[in-house]
Amino acid sequence: MITAIILAAGESKRMGQPKMLMPWGKSTVLQTVISTIQAAGINDILVVTGGARAQVERLIGKTVQTVFNNNYETGEMLSSIQVGLAEKMREASATLICLGDQPQVEERSVRYICNAFLTSKSQIVVPSYQMRRGHPWLVARPLWNELLAMKPPKTPRDFLKKNARKIHYINVDTPSVLADLDTPEDYMKRKT
Repeated sequence: MITAIILAAGESKRMGQPKMLMPWGKSTVLQTVISTIQAAGINDILVVTGGARAQVERLIGKTVQTVFNNNYETGEMLSSIQVGLAEKMREASATLICLGDQPQVEERSVRYICNAFLTSKSQIVVPSYQMRRGHPWLVARPLWNELLAMKPPKTPRDFLKKNARKIHYINVDTPSVLADLDTPEDYMKRKT
């Protein structure tokens, strides 16, 4: 089984407001990400909360599981991945690491990533657009302990670099795997 961990613990400092709650189409940024992952066939989803925990939990209700990252202020992305993996340790053969602020990501990209894992049995599957690594990316269970053992200042990028030979890249024809929302300018430029 493939699960998804959606990283939604940031404080949205550059945005100036909780970006997970911002309108996106007929929904919100985070709800759009959740819907895309579900549409791609992944129903076991965990949202890692942090900065806007109460609002995010209220927004998504009981539709998906949540877990709080106590280190969201200082832990960066790695700590949220670790919190999510620790929560999912018993359940899955692989997990998809998703950004909560990436509502442009397409269902077909998520399906390509999952299908590439199921057919290639690669331990890491990463989407690539014009030779640039994107999100979401998938990591198989045998590598979870390595991620869990990492300490700052190490980052997920260091993990991918160390395991470069294990990565199966899938080329996608959409820049949506590279685009997230960090600033009001990003939001206005990409808003649907």
